[in-house]
Amino acid sequence: MAKIIPVIMCGGAGTRVWPESRESLPKQFIPLIGETSTFQSIVKILDDRTIFEEPIAIANIDYRFHVAEQLEEIGAKATIVLEPTRRDSGPAVATAAILAARATPDAVVAVLAADHVFSDGKRFAELCREAGEAAARGLIVTFGVKPDHPATSYGYIRPGEPLGGKLRRVAAFVEKPEAAEAERFVAEGYLWNSGNFIFRADTMLQEIERFEPEMARAAKEAVAGARKDLDFLLLDGVAFARAPKKSIDYAVMERTDKAAVIAADVGWSDVGLWSTVWRLSERDSDGNSLRGSAVALDSRNVLVRSSEQLTAVVGLENVVVVATPDAVLVADLKRTEMVKPLVDKLKADKRREAAEHKRAYRPWGYYQTVDEGARYQVKRIVVKPGGRLSLQKHFHRAEHWVVVRGTAEVTRNGEILHVHENESVYLPIGCEHRLANPGKINLELIEVQTGSYLGEDDIIRIEDVYNRV
Repeated sequence: MAKIIPVIMCGGAGTRVWPESRESLPKQFIPLIGETSTFQSIVKILDDRTIFEEPIAIANIDYRFHVAEQLEEIGAKATIVLEPTRRDSGPAVATAAILAARATPDAVVAVLAADHVFSDGKRFAELCREAGEAAARGLIVTFGVKPDHPATSYGYIRPGEPLGGKLRRVAAFVEKPEAAEAERFVAEGYLWNSGNFIFRADTMLQEIERFEPEMARAAKEAVAGARKDLDFLLLDGVAFARAPKKSIDYAVMERTDKAAVIAADVGWSDVGLWSTVWRLSERDSDGNSLRGSAVALDSRNVLVRSSEQLTAVVGLENVVVVATPDAVLVADLKRTEMVKPLVDKLKADKRREAAEHKRAYRPWGYYQTVDEGARYQVKRIVVKPGGRLSLQKHFHRAEHWVVVRGTAEVTRNGEILHVHENESVYLPIGCEHRLANPGKINLELIEVQTGSYLGEDDIIRIEDVYNRV
């Protein structure tokens, strides 16, 4: 069998593990378990070139630089395909099948979620090879996981007739159940639906055309009209927006007669809830998982994570405490599924914290607001070596930059200045300016903004190396 083309789906917003995961930096790019992100962990599993081709990563356009940077951090490569708008997993899978079929129509494709964990990655890679052999015969093979508890946060699969080896036909896909029903599913041998699957490109395309012809047509047009954008492949926005917003489960998997399931005993988890993060994390003898600046006293089975300020808990049991610079979550460990409705409420209340971090990441680095008032704002700005902000101007604010680490290359109305540590530069309202880091270490500076309006939309980009003009 030819090597499998792996496709990693990176577009989710990950609101169920708020406040660490938000739309501006979702959970697949955060080290929730261990020292690397789940996206990076999946990429590492796929580095066996005897089984897999170089992966394709399909991401929302807003996450393009996160994907590229995380690949660079682990020395990996991938084709990065950008969705101009969110259309759920159905159109993304259709796009993956079309791209894979360019090489050969019967190419075998593995579609994997970027936010899942496999404790036995080597075994999972081998299982992909087994599933790929079945997919090459025209089956759409999904990975089913034997439950170790009656979870209500996962969908289930009822296995059907044997198809040889570990392969069974899918008798039914079942939605997330209530507790009593979940216990019955476990007793009757149902499997968790992992949401990862393998298929032949032409098989999947035929099924999408059969059940969702509008989706298939939109995906084909989006790929045909795709263009290079720096190192990314950007799908045609008008065509892709015409695709129905539907998951691949509803579009195909629950309707096709080609679905098969293979049992995957590989330590799989969907890192979708804080309770799951607690379960997968290292814990002390009292069952406590502490990360960052966190302390627990006379407490059991608590998860405490704090990115900056000291967070201490005393006398608590079965509690999650997650502290970020601008939001704190305290939740019952057994009710962490309520975080998503909480985020929905925050969005309805138009709370910025629902979707945006206090630290705003950009392709050149990041900035973070330190203080703000009626006519001023103070930010900390960090620019990576080689990073360059856009050439820009503002109509309502002046800026004062004070360098605290590294050397800044500042363009001001055509003049180039080099500003060193403990030096500053003033940028009056309306001047054209740019900041760059020509050095080998991070450039750090404090920016003081003053003016009648300090919103981020008061930026007129004139030129930008990241194609954001």
